[in-house]
Amino acid sequence: MTFGAPWWLLGLCGLPIVLFAYVTARRRRQRRSTALAAQGLVVAGGQAQRRWRLHLPFALFVVALALLVIATARPMATIASVRRQATVVLAIDVSNSMAAKDVRPSRIAVAKKVARAFVKDQPSTVRIGVVAFGATPAIVQRPTSDHAADLAAIRSLTLGGGTSLSAGILSALDAIAGKTLRISEKALNADNSGNVDIGYFGGTTIVLISDGENTTPANPLTMARVASTAGVRIEALGVGTTTGTTVEISGFKVATAADPATLKSVASVTNGAFRQADARGAASAAKSVNLHFAVVSEHTEISALFALGAVLVLVLGSAVSLAWFGRVM
Repeated sequence: MTFGAPWWLLGLCGLPIVLFAYVTARRRRQRRSTALAAQGLVVAGGQAQRRWRLHLPFALFVVALALLVIATARPMATIASVRRQATVVLAIDVSNSMAAKDVRPSRIAVAKKVARAFVKDQPSTVRIGVVAFGATPAIVQRPTSDHAADLAAIRSLTLGGGTSLSAGILSALDAIAGKTLRISEKALNADNSGNVDIGYFGGTTIVLISDGENTTPANPLTMARVASTAGVRIEALGVGTTTGTTVEISGFKVATAADPATLKSVASVTNGAFRQADARGAASAAKSVNLHFAVVSEHTEISALFALGAVLVLVLGSAVSLAWFGRVM
């Protein structure tokens, strides 16, 4: 057990003073009773066999006082509890093609909007991470139950570069594993992805938000198979239209169109689903998150338990004192 405000424990040093005051008061009362007995005003003895009863209410009061002092020191304990939880990584495409305005106000604006809606639709027990990917990926926010941090990470995303869906999926797997995964390019190139062992993360989900255009040679289906072998499901949200439009990159107009077929294939490899990136799609993806029961150890403040114990002991002491002596202490 640890304490958040350990200096309050100095209050326990006052308990011997309370005990000394009690003993002094009892001795003074005993001397007075003896003096009165000598004058024949009271009957001496009679309660010796019940002396422990005289001290029990005070002993309970001291215990209650000690518990209150400990409560003020904010005791902390590691408590194991069972709760439903899940881990999700939002992998958001931030390539130059996401600046296209074939959906209003732009593909990236729509992507951010559905990502925010997804986060807000999740309970606090769902840990959410954010990965941004273009030609190269970056973990913007590691999985956390602090959803405000997730929303801030989504707001901070900026565009640039080409698109590597494979790199985006791998970076999302890094965020889930909590480390940089090393995968043999030879195994991927030979399409032995089903034999690539990165560990097992059953029940976790990658929500891939992209227009689906892939501008690098790496095959996203191969990386999706790696994710599937690791027990990770990919839910895809497609942004943009298949008719497409043009986007200006470094002074040149470049044609761009959404590729939902690739996103559907990536999702289906992992038993996930493809949806359009809109309010309905975000809500449907949010409901697909696999919440599972897990035993979680948390360092929790238990001041309330000590305070409750103090109250119960104090009530017990008062009840005993009233029952035996007709008064409280």
